Amino acid sequence: MNAPATHPQFTAVLFGLSGCLVDFGAQAEPSRGATAPNGWNEFSELAPGALELLNQLKQHNVPCAWLDELPKQACTELSSKLPEWIKNCNRPARSWPAPDACWQALMALNVSQLDGCVLISSEPRLLQAGLNAGLWTIGLAACGQLCGKTLSDWQNLEALEREQLRAQATLALYRLGVHAVTDQLTELGPCLSDLNLRRLKGERP
Repeated sequence: MNAPATHPQFTAVLFGLSGCLVDFGAQAEPSRGATAPNGWNEFSELAPGALELLNQLKQHNVPCAWLDELPKQACTELSSKLPEWIKNCNRPARSWPAPDACWQALMALNVSQLDGCVLISSEPRLLQAGLNAGLWTIGLAACGQLCGKTLSDWQNLEALEREQLRAQATLALYRLGVHAVTDQLTELGPCLSDLNLRRLKGERP
C-alpha cells in the first residue's frame, strides 16, 4: 500500500460510506429504500486500506466523517465495523448534489474553515456536492457503482476488462470536475500528496 500523505495540512477529511470505506462496488446502493434480503451487514466489509488510512488520519489529529444517503438502518449496519470515533452524517436535509451534507459534516466536526477540507468518494452525486461546497475532491474509480464489481469480482477480471472499466469510470469522474482520481483507498497516497503540493502553491478548489 502506498503510504498516504496524511500531513496536518488537511483540516478535515470526509468520506463516502458505501463504495468507499465499506461495500466495495457499492452493492448496497441498488437496495436503496428497501430491506436487503439478508440484511445490510453482508455489505459492511471494510474496503482495502480503509482502516489503515483512518488510523493514520487519527494519528495526525485530522477529523473525519462519513456521509451517505442510504436509509438509517442500512448506514448503521454498513458502518458497524468502522472505528467508533469517526463521525456519521447521513440523511441530510437536502439531498446531493446540494452542498448541505458536506457543510453539516464539517460543522459536526467543529471545523471552522473550508481550507484544507477533502472529500473522498466514488459516488458522483456526493462528489458534486463536495465541489458545490468548495471542497477538494478525490474520486475513486474502481470501488463504486461506476464499475459496480465486488472486490472478488474486480480482482478476478481479466486485466483488459479491468482497465476498460477503470478508464471509463476515471473519465466520468474527471468530467464531473473532481480534483484527482484513483482506483481505491490503497492507492490514495499520491493523490493526497498532490493536493498538498497544490495547496502549498496557493491553489484553491
